Amino acid sequence: MEYILLLVIGFLAGTIGSLVGLGGGVIIVPALLFLSAAHMLPAISPQVAVGTSLVVIIFNGLSSTLTYMKHKMVDYKSGLFFFIGSGPGAMLGAWVNQHVHMHHFSLYFGLFVIAVSFLLMFQSRFSPRATRTFPIMRTYVTNEGEEVTYGYNPFIATLIAFIVGFVGGFFGIGGGSLMVPAMMLLFLFPPHVAVATSMFIVFLSSIVSSSTHVWMGNVAWTFAFALIPGVWVGAKCGAWLNRRLKGKTVVTLLRIVLILLGVRLIVQGLGW
Repeated sequence: MEYILLLVIGFLAGTIGSLVGLGGGVIIVPALLFLSAAHMLPAISPQVAVGTSLVVIIFNGLSSTLTYMKHKMVDYKSGLFFFIGSGPGAMLGAWVNQHVHMHHFSLYFGLFVIAVSFLLMFQSRFSPRATRTFPIMRTYVTNEGEEVTYGYNPFIATLIAFIVGFVGGFFGIGGGSLMVPAMMLLFLFPPHVAVATSMFIVFLSSIVSSSTHVWMGNVAWTFAFALIPGVWVGAKCGAWLNRRLKGKTVVTLLRIVLILLGVRLIVQGLGW
């Protein structure tokens, strides 16, 4: 019964995480803690929930990346560049998670995530001409047949990626919770490219941050092995759905997930 329950959780996490580029930890961590508190699973600490989630997210990121790469939706060069910042950030976040209890930080971060979700309402109003000032530029043809130009400043991108990696490692939610909005709002990435590239970055970052938790013994391997098959299949389903949705629909789904994530962090910060 426990295996089936974890399999379903993994499938949902993989599907939603791959669909909007958040990695899946936003579902896995609270689900493990809730089921543990409800005595439906053996008791685990928040650190173990985070560590287990990050190990599972590796397979979520790999599965979705393999699916997206077949349709040439992943911007590998940009992804590797962002990882230069997010990798060290993820490792630092995982380490800080062991030593800091910051409930108020969870509260403020939750409010910030909700604010970002509303800011995405105006994403389409950002002028593509702004990319002319970016040193690195790319072009992509959307599902609607529109050619979109996007780009970024290397220094700013690295700094943002470091912050995103730190947050993902600290909360175990996957760096996509901020990386996808940042890519769309600051660098004008098309939604589909932002999601696909984010999953590539999440895959690489999770390897780094989970290795820290593995070294510290914060992984429930029995739970991880039960979650991975569901996450693997769910990630492929999420990528399949993403390719068939319009860019605006992907943004709307992302906003909904961010609001739910923000509410969860606020509740966590208030200690309810």
